[in-house]
Amino acid sequence: MSAGLNLAQLQAVHYTEGPCLVLAGAGSGKTRVITHKIAHLIDKGLAPRRIAAITFTNKAAAEMRERAAHLIGRKAKEVLVCTFHALGVRMVREDGHVLGLKPSFSILDAGDVTNILKDCAGGTTDLATARQWQFQISAWKNQGWSARKALAMAQDDHARSIALLMQRYEERLTAYQSVDFDDLIGLPMQLLKGHPEVREKWQRVLGHVLVDEYQDTNATQYALLKFLVGDAARLTAVGDDDQSIYGWRGATLDNLKKLPIDFPQLKVIKLEQNYRSTSAILRAANNVIGPNPKLFPKTLFSELGEGEPVRVQDCDNEEHEAERAVMRIQSLRASANPPPAWKDFAILYRANHQAKPFEKALRKASIPYKVSGGTSFFDRAEIRDLCAWFRLWGNNDDDPAFLRAITTPKRGIGHTTLAKLGEFASQHKESMFGALFSAMLPAVVGKKALDGLLEFGRQINDLQYRARQSLGHEAARQFLTDWLHDIGYEQFLYDSEDSEGVAAARWGNVLEFCDWMAQRAGGQIQDAAGTTQEQPVKSLLEVAQNIALLSTISEREQEQDMVVLSTLHASKGLEWPHVQLVGVCEGMLPFKLDDDEGRQEKVTEDTAARLQEERRLMYVGITRAQRSLVVSWTKKRKKGREVVAVQPSRFIAEMKLDAATSREDPRAKLRALRAEFAARKAQADAGAGGAGV
Repeated sequence: MSAGLNLAQLQAVHYTEGPCLVLAGAGSGKTRVITHKIAHLIDKGLAPRRIAAITFTNKAAAEMRERAAHLIGRKAKEVLVCTFHALGVRMVREDGHVLGLKPSFSILDAGDVTNILKDCAGGTTDLATARQWQFQISAWKNQGWSARKALAMAQDDHARSIALLMQRYEERLTAYQSVDFDDLIGLPMQLLKGHPEVREKWQRVLGHVLVDEYQDTNATQYALLKFLVGDAARLTAVGDDDQSIYGWRGATLDNLKKLPIDFPQLKVIKLEQNYRSTSAILRAANNVIGPNPKLFPKTLFSELGEGEPVRVQDCDNEEHEAERAVMRIQSLRASANPPPAWKDFAILYRANHQAKPFEKALRKASIPYKVSGGTSFFDRAEIRDLCAWFRLWGNNDDDPAFLRAITTPKRGIGHTTLAKLGEFASQHKESMFGALFSAMLPAVVGKKALDGLLEFGRQINDLQYRARQSLGHEAARQFLTDWLHDIGYEQFLYDSEDSEGVAAARWGNVLEFCDWMAQRAGGQIQDAAGTTQEQPVKSLLEVAQNIALLSTISEREQEQDMVVLSTLHASKGLEWPHVQLVGVCEGMLPFKLDDDEGRQEKVTEDTAARLQEERRLMYVGITRAQRSLVVSWTKKRKKGREVVAVQPSRFIAEMKLDAATSREDPRAKLRALRAEFAARKAQADAGAGGAGV
């Protein structure tokens, strides 16, 4: 079962005597190691249900499940392969009652949190300010801080005001029986830390924990992991300190530094053989990352040959850079037989706004493309409408979901009535849904309004019951079809839009979403190839309760043959035969390091750490490339309404490329290819003419 693994990979798979840190360089086969280690643990007698493999994204979890199933068959279904947040949901649903949470708690998404924070501040705050508060509160939670701790640690009035806001926000979450995404890590950590019986239970349940992308963990996730594995330390952490690029969202390399201290018996194994890129590309990557301080020094190597030299292009401006990028794609396709697919090309950049000129140039050349990391399907208004109903079925105390569901579609219940209901619910310390059935409510709202409220309450109770009874995808699909018809949602969309085309597209999104929801209810399901698969049966209510965890429906997307445009952050974990890193200028990559104007005393430590993370981001970009890599920069770029002169990024010099081979003019190459093609055609025509004679 371990055939095809190199010596370092074999060592990582077979070491089960204690905690293990696998330093997996880019393209070194870390997922292969994790899945083979799962198989090895099962071979040694550990029950599959006692193995947990924790990832950071739903997509990574889905890929790991698929590869584990291919390797070990049906047993893979028993292994707990999930994200940190999905594990947190499972733990809090099972044991959250000791913290005062019902099993049916709601999970709030980012939009809900922003609205609650605005409401906590009096409702007059602009969106940008509310999001800044949200970011700060999230950062505190990722450090394991409560509002009380944040208040105690506040060093100025601004921090104190946000800490007080966080206090009100925590009170709202308790009242709504709701949690946010940060709580899905913080609450399980509280459970394990403060309740020995819960801690012992989960340590018995999980016989070995494997963590993918360990370098991306934050302080709370590390604390949770330590409690999960306990003194037995049955832990395999797989990560790469050179690919730690999420410091802005709480990820910390301190977690890598702490492992040898907290687990003195830690075994460190390095995976340095890269199976993705050519030697020329890896040499540039090793050179770039070289100046960063090393926790665990390593050097990537490849046996795939030298390959094409890494090229550097200097361009006049963003439009010129985009034209040259398109020319390169065209020349590479024209020079190969068969030509590479469009999906073999990626254009990577530091910030989303840099995509525009490349989109324009690709459209002009009629080249199909997609922008990775765009608006989430779940951010669409129509999907958020339906999710509010689902959340309310699962948790009647969820006031934000109640307010959205009762007004979408509109049912003649106005804001005045809802304001009176909200005030009544607050006075009686009830949820708005619970207040509907109070014997005292008729004294507050008129009969017509009361009838409308009670009808809605009865409808929700009925839907909740029916959703619980809807088992499997066929029953779930029928339920959703009937429900949408009963509430008149399709008509509501057409009434809401001036354009029938827009309304039809939104209704199409609704149908696609409901089909996807029904599929998740399980049973006998046919895949795209027409093969029938048996999946665990769930009720639609169970699916609905975890809806906020599913931030994308990418599981249903087929890979499209398109050029990919992506930020460097979103490209992590992916690879393409041909990559172009664009906009590699000072001030963009590395991103401006001097934006703390007036705070120059902080420059040394803060700027050094930020520069190191930007260098790791460049390293991640370089190591996405398999066969060819071009790095481009512009002599001028737009900054607001101005055009400013810029310098090439220091990272270009750090790649230490051979000046004689690194410069490339795709226009000249394309001209040469066209001339060669014309010469071949003329020769063929001449040959055909001679044959005719």
